[in-house]
Amino acid sequence: MPLETPSYSTAEDSKPPTNLPKRQAFLSYVVYGALCAFLLIAGYRLGEYQALRGLQDQNIGTIIQNNIENVFKGTKPSTAQIETLNGNNRDVDFKIFWEAWEIFEKRFVDRARLDTNKMFYSAVKGLIESAEDPYTFFLTPTENRQSKDSLGGKFEGIGAQLGTKDGRIVVIAPIKNSPAIRAGIRAGDIITAVDGVETEGKSLVEVVSKIRGTSGTNVTLTIERNTKELDITIKRAEITVESIENEYTKGIAHVKLGQFGTRVKEEWDALVPEWQRKYERGEIQGLVIDVRNNPGGLLDACVYMTGDFLARGKLIVKQVGIEDTIEYTVTRSPRLEKIPVVMLIDKGSASASEIMAGALRDHKRAQLVGEKSFGKGSVQGTFDLSDGSGMHVTVAKWLLPNGEWINGTGIEPDITVENPEIDSENTVLADETDLQLQKAIELLTK
Repeated sequence: MPLETPSYSTAEDSKPPTNLPKRQAFLSYVVYGALCAFLLIAGYRLGEYQALRGLQDQNIGTIIQNNIENVFKGTKPSTAQIETLNGNNRDVDFKIFWEAWEIFEKRFVDRARLDTNKMFYSAVKGLIESAEDPYTFFLTPTENRQSKDSLGGKFEGIGAQLGTKDGRIVVIAPIKNSPAIRAGIRAGDIITAVDGVETEGKSLVEVVSKIRGTSGTNVTLTIERNTKELDITIKRAEITVESIENEYTKGIAHVKLGQFGTRVKEEWDALVPEWQRKYERGEIQGLVIDVRNNPGGLLDACVYMTGDFLARGKLIVKQVGIEDTIEYTVTRSPRLEKIPVVMLIDKGSASASEIMAGALRDHKRAQLVGEKSFGKGSVQGTFDLSDGSGMHVTVAKWLLPNGEWINGTGIEPDITVENPEIDSENTVLADETDLQLQKAIELLTK
């Protein structure tokens, strides 16, 4: 759920690779089949059952109401149906679920607080979150729509990408010119409370849903920074995330990648011929690819763009899944193979950003300047369900070309340069005070 959103891809890393239809179909089959089985027992008073297509075992959890909004209006599964489920899932006694539901529904004193749809979705969330993987979660229809909006580059909130480290909610990166950065939120800040409610024990999705909200409303974050605790009130706004910003300075092209979203490939393709012409004419001496505070995005976009710097056949990233290992290599002629490159990284560079940086480093195609990256080495598949809800499921881990798994450790730069801290009056450093950028320019122009 990107931007005030969980970071979940390998570019939240958020869609299953488009060149893997069989794997995606299999994963969708397994995950969706498991969910359907659960929905059968979670949807109290299920009405008219309907067999789902594509599942092989019609006796276990394959019947589910098409219209989820009406899932509670029918009758509860028969004893025979529950016994069939129990017979095929011998480690689970589904009668316990029904007993608990009935006691709760009949005996809970504050009737006004009972919302069957909320109870239903909470049960499904509990199923998915039992894996205790911060990047595997269930999204209600509203949350799923917000997640897609984030990757599309526009949403309402404070403008910060969130993740987890050591079981705590952390800011991966605030977005340029966002309310978060204007209020003084920084990469690495730990969010301990939202509007006075502690985040301990809450999932990433729960925290994100509390932070997001309508433009013009306020939210107060309690953050921990360098052992100190601060309360910061932020006015939410409509956030637009720029995929690429391109500018020319001192004989180089400074290319700022905001995220690997749905529009980035198109914008990239529009700029590549311009860089080629300027390099051939001697107007620029190289590219600074800046993925600082880039939280990731779509894997296929990252692989596509990285391929413009490496020879055909070179390995970009290796994905290790449940049953197979997939190697993503350069499959076309690179357009920027001869142009010198320096990459800027920091602790807000995560997932797809780390794939690009690691691949160019391992193939000695670029030097890395800045600070150690965030360290997210997993791949998430996204699955849309029939009522508009969705799931993000960790389906694999990814390895750099040299075999390194950087999950939790990050990538060390070749040249470490720390920038001065910016205050809440500014959203970015000026070029002349950006020591990391100046070092990159020096390396390309010396």
